[in-house]
Amino acid sequence: MFRYVIRRTGAAILTLVAASIVIFGFIHMIPGDPVYVMLGDGATPEQVAALRTRLGLDEPLVLQYLIWAGNALQGDLGQSVFFETPVTQVIADGAETSILLATMTMVWIVGFGIPVGVLAAIRQGRWIDQGLSGLAMLLASVPTFWVGLYLILIFAAGLGWFPSSGFPSIFDEGGLSNLRYLILPSIALAAPNAALILRLTRASMLDVAREDYVRTARAKGIKPYRVVTRHILRNALLAVVSAFGFTFAALISEAVVTETVFALPGVGRTVVQSILRRDYPVIQGVILVIVCLYLVINLLVDLSYRMLDPRVELE
Repeated sequence: MFRYVIRRTGAAILTLVAASIVIFGFIHMIPGDPVYVMLGDGATPEQVAALRTRLGLDEPLVLQYLIWAGNALQGDLGQSVFFETPVTQVIADGAETSILLATMTMVWIVGFGIPVGVLAAIRQGRWIDQGLSGLAMLLASVPTFWVGLYLILIFAAGLGWFPSSGFPSIFDEGGLSNLRYLILPSIALAAPNAALILRLTRASMLDVAREDYVRTARAKGIKPYRVVTRHILRNALLAVVSAFGFTFAALISEAVVTETVFALPGVGRTVVQSILRRDYPVIQGVILVIVCLYLVINLLVDLSYRMLDPRVELE
């Protein structure tokens, strides 16, 4: 286990270095100049040159990357061009919303996708299986922003059950009751991903149910619910858990749209605004943090295989 973690950590570091080079290179290929965004089109050449020098944008691109990467290793992701505050502070300001949104979304995904997938597998070929499979295909094919707009139309504007936009911090007045602002966006974000987990759970359980040891357990007269929970579901979860890493990646990309639709002050919306403002340090810092989270989550997913099935060899 220890050797495996060390090897995976080394591979993650190499991946992170390669990702940082790609991030830095592509960000600087975005059309537009942040200096003119800050000063406006009426800026004089002297003002432009002075600000470019202050921001270090007059240095060679390779040197800019080395300076940025060196500072990032020390926890300094640079200074926001637009906000004129540290990038870490800009990320921290939106982290609460994004973390809570992702957590609520994963609760919906796990709470709906796995139990309903199990039910569909148990009732294979019956009307409930066909209905649930059809619902999963519908949810997987509908764009997140479309789901979000209709949730706002029905449950916020129509019924008035939930707020339609914004998110006051849970540390402000209202406390945990402010989480109601995240119910609609988390459902919109969870819908297509829960459908994926539902179908994957169903398919995995049907595959495991055909194994010889499952037939043997049934022949021994073990109660059906024990066969499902101890022999089928536990082994089927290996494939489902491996999909959580990809689900997390999907949440990252779809959260940008969801936070924009619901006007949430999260990291995703900050990225969109930073792209429009050509705020390179913020864009680079946010994407680098997301890559780190993705690598850590994939490592945890791999390690969880051994917990679910001791027969799995991590080597």
